[in-house]
Amino acid sequence: MFNIFATAQSGMNAYQEKIDFLSNDLVNSSTTGYKSTDVGFKDLLTESLDRNGTPLVNKKAITGTGVKLGTNYATNKQGNILTTGGKTDLAIDGIGYFALQQDDGNVVYTRDGSFKIDANGTLVDSNGKKVYIQYEDGASEGNPALKSENISIDQEGGITMKVGDEMTKIGSIPIFTAIGDKGFIPLGNNCFTPSSDAQVTASDNYTVVQGALEASNVDTGEVFSDLILTQRAFQLSSKAITAADDMWSMINSMR
Repeated sequence: MFNIFATAQSGMNAYQEKIDFLSNDLVNSSTTGYKSTDVGFKDLLTESLDRNGTPLVNKKAITGTGVKLGTNYATNKQGNILTTGGKTDLAIDGIGYFALQQDDGNVVYTRDGSFKIDANGTLVDSNGKKVYIQYEDGASEGNPALKSENISIDQEGGITMKVGDEMTKIGSIPIFTAIGDKGFIPLGNNCFTPSSDAQVTASDNYTVVQGALEASNVDTGEVFSDLILTQRAFQLSSKAITAADDMWSMINSMR
């Protein structure tokens, strides 16, 4: 009897976590470059019903002990490209992510290309993380200092800027992807990290669009439908607890 309560509780916990992820998707339906989350479920341990004193027709019968939420992954569906006109606004049309360097030196990845140039002439994201750039010979971070009014970025991420009287290529913004459909795990703040078994490599199937941003890929209709189904599953698990409690009460009232 106690197993029924534990199994139903595990189901309620798992569905509540999925509702949290779906709610987060809805909140970020208008967030630039946001990728909706795909979550799955995993079975907990199974146990045998063959115990001393228990009459069984099938001695090999087993029962589950519950369920838990599996690893969550970002979906790779393309979001709409929205024109902004900003020289440092970049969108990826295709497969891949921009690389960002955090203050601690770790590299994270994002599809949010709403970049800006800071006081040091460095291209950064809205939170101040540096955009990873492969510089040409003779150029380095902040040298020459980037200026938004005369910067041009081509479809392959190449950065050209007016230096003196000439347009000079100073570097390029590489685009990265991971082998496998579920290579990147959401970290929060629109950033992702590779999963433990993912191999990050340069993407070859993309176009960088200057003066545009990628919209969120959240399909609100699909999320609402999934949310309703998840709520019904949550209610079903709660009904199992109610039914077990009624059975327990009936047994205790027997004379």
